[in-house]
Amino acid sequence: MDIKTVMVIGAGQMGSGIAQVHAMAGFQVILHDLNDDFVERGLTQINTNLTRQVEKEKITATDKEEIVKRIERSVHLNDASKADFIIEAAVENMKIKQELFAKLDELAPGHTILATNTSSLPITEIATATKRPEKVIGMHFMNPVPVMKLVEVIRGLATADEVYEVVDTLSKTLGKTPVEVNDFPGFVSNRILMPMINEAIFTVYEGVATPEAVDEVMKLGMNHPMGPLTLADFIGLDTCLYIMETLHEGFGDDKYRPCPLLRKYVKAGWLGKKTGRGFYQYR
Repeated sequence: MDIKTVMVIGAGQMGSGIAQVHAMAGFQVILHDLNDDFVERGLTQINTNLTRQVEKEKITATDKEEIVKRIERSVHLNDASKADFIIEAAVENMKIKQELFAKLDELAPGHTILATNTSSLPITEIATATKRPEKVIGMHFMNPVPVMKLVEVIRGLATADEVYEVVDTLSKTLGKTPVEVNDFPGFVSNRILMPMINEAIFTVYEGVATPEAVDEVMKLGMNHPMGPLTLADFIGLDTCLYIMETLHEGFGDDKYRPCPLLRKYVKAGWLGKKTGRGFYQYR
């Protein structure tokens, strides 16, 4: 399959990063969100990232201009009619994703593959909203997308082999390393990472140690580049809660029960770095 135009749904931190790496790889990119402000915010982040690349002499100023030119703004979902490949990077909510995929199924050409960047939700269930479940697949990028090499490629129950091969090849074209995993809650990355973060939160909740102490133990004792609570703040505590709830519901095992302190912080609007406060405060 010859992919020329890629549409990214959602211009947030993940979506803008996904758009950037595709534009850098030479694809025409349609960056879509609900309104102009959201799209502009995503483009600003891309410009900031590319400016850093120019300053580090990894790309030239001319390269940057060409990359930005390849990105088209979109606030109309019917722009899906121009896409050969669509990647959804919207909120971690099954109802929202299914409604979106049902619309994309109607709007996109028959050959178009529909991928989701979901970090934990079942690909098979998302695919049921479409009439092309064989062309629905998970393509889970890591944050920050331009830096991290891994892409989890998740087959749904009906995903065709040739669709998997297209995504595997595309990931390599982007300079990423694709790893095939099966469709279970949390896949591999978040099934292992999120319970660790949740346990770190329980450690604070139960008064065992401060957030600073927990992070120091994991950095100095376990050689982690970043402590689990700092990482949670960067991921977003709301996202951490979504994923823990998905794991808890999907497996029915109380070892995945979200810590009450995590719920409290999310209800308070302390979502981490993006809101200025989580387990730490940010200017």
